[in-house]
Amino acid sequence: MKIETKGMLIGLVGVIIFGLTLPVSKLAVEVFSPAFVSFGRAFVAGLAGLIYILIQRAPMPSWAIIKRMFLIVLGIVVCFPYLMTLAMAKGSSSHGGIILGFMPLLTTIVGVVKFKERPSKGFWIASLLGTSVVLIYALIQGSGTLSYMDFLLLAATIFSALGYAEGGELSRIMSPKMVISWALVISLPINGLVTYLTFQPEYLSVDIQYWSSFLFLGLFSMYIAFFFWYEGLSIGGISRVSQVQLLQPFITLVCANLILSERLELINFVFAALVVSSVLVGKQMLVKRVH
Repeated sequence: MKIETKGMLIGLVGVIIFGLTLPVSKLAVEVFSPAFVSFGRAFVAGLAGLIYILIQRAPMPSWAIIKRMFLIVLGIVVCFPYLMTLAMAKGSSSHGGIILGFMPLLTTIVGVVKFKERPSKGFWIASLLGTSVVLIYALIQGSGTLSYMDFLLLAATIFSALGYAEGGELSRIMSPKMVISWALVISLPINGLVTYLTFQPEYLSVDIQYWSSFLFLGLFSMYIAFFFWYEGLSIGGISRVSQVQLLQPFITLVCANLILSERLELINFVFAALVVSSVLVGKQMLVKRVH
């Protein structure tokens, strides 16, 4: 198996978990505040990361690496979860999932600018076509307009792309598990404080399905998924493996139907096929990496 293919398959496991995030977040914000959900899930993930570090007796990363991890904290621990959760309080997870389809292109751009990856022209064309398909779908579903929710999600994708690219590159020099674990532990104090301040006594009587969704977001969406995602990015390259995430909107659509009974129509499958095609084409295109 080619190393790029292996990276894409490993990354796909993370994308499947990410695909569940919007529907599960939509369920959680039915009873919890967006701030409690976003910072609380990071707090839960941070506790899991701390336990893992202690079990592994991992040494403290160098200051140079810790400074790079602050970009991961800003992108995927703080800004992306909060903006995404705010958006879920305002609209459907199905629509939100499509907007997040911009993430692969943005992650590729970050990889090119920060880490000097060199996608070919054919790769860029395939990426832009795939992203255009996602945008066309969003405009069709939104009757030709983008909503306030769309802009929240677009901002969220920018921050997530920064965190994804930085974490994928750091995973080339240290364990992907340690990258996400240390990033979460670094932010544990602020996440714990905000979780405490936003907790409401009535949450204690909330049904188990909502607490289960909260724990899923913390342990899987915020933590375990990154074991696979960062490893895939480090093995196969940020530009190429990030294209697997073009499948995430359609994984989200299916999950939204199963979890929230959001309607799934023929147009979803048509656009899913178009996006999958762009991923397959992009996979064949040359991406040079500077080592």
